[in-house]
Amino acid sequence: MQSGREKAYAYLKDVVLTDPEMQDRFLSEQDIADRIGVSRTPIREALLLLAAEDLVRLVPKRGAHIAPLTAREIGELMVMRGLIEKFAAEHTTARGSAPVGEMAEVLALQETLRGEDSAKEFIAADHRFHATLVAGVGNALMSRQYDALRSRQIRAGVIALYQSGDRRGEVLAEHRQILDRLTEGDAAGACTAIESHIEATQRILLSS
Repeated sequence: MQSGREKAYAYLKDVVLTDPEMQDRFLSEQDIADRIGVSRTPIREALLLLAAEDLVRLVPKRGAHIAPLTAREIGELMVMRGLIEKFAAEHTTARGSAPVGEMAEVLALQETLRGEDSAKEFIAADHRFHATLVAGVGNALMSRQYDALRSRQIRAGVIALYQSGDRRGEVLAEHRQILDRLTEGDAAGACTAIESHIEATQRILLSS
């Protein structure tokens, strides 16, 4: 059973921080506490954890602020994704162990999440698509490091969907390109497709 702090941390990280309407806003501890049915103490504890991860900024006498993603943060996130995902593509292709079946299942699920009310689910599936590839390497430390990017990746992805009406279709097409190249055993082609996918999201995020 989750503790109050764990419940608050998960809710803030997976629901509040990924809401485009919450960007550049201060959080109300009491409002969050009322929403999830805990006291304000676990909310404060969860906010301290999130501040340590640089996901919120604690401002004296104002509270916790969700700062918009900066150009630098976006760039650093995309560099990290590219390094890990391209390594995974090269490594699993060389071993003939790319998890194309599992990735195809995630892509099929993502195809069903086209509605405006399913943005977070769509981007969560997006992360799972790439995380499945990374898990195929079989390096637990690498998978944990990649999973640590999840909140920022989902946050950035949801914002990109809101900024570009055609982004869902583009993401699906880009994922198919990655999957097709992995299925063919084309490591270089898969890396190029991964780069194009990441760069497209970065362009949208930096165009606002």
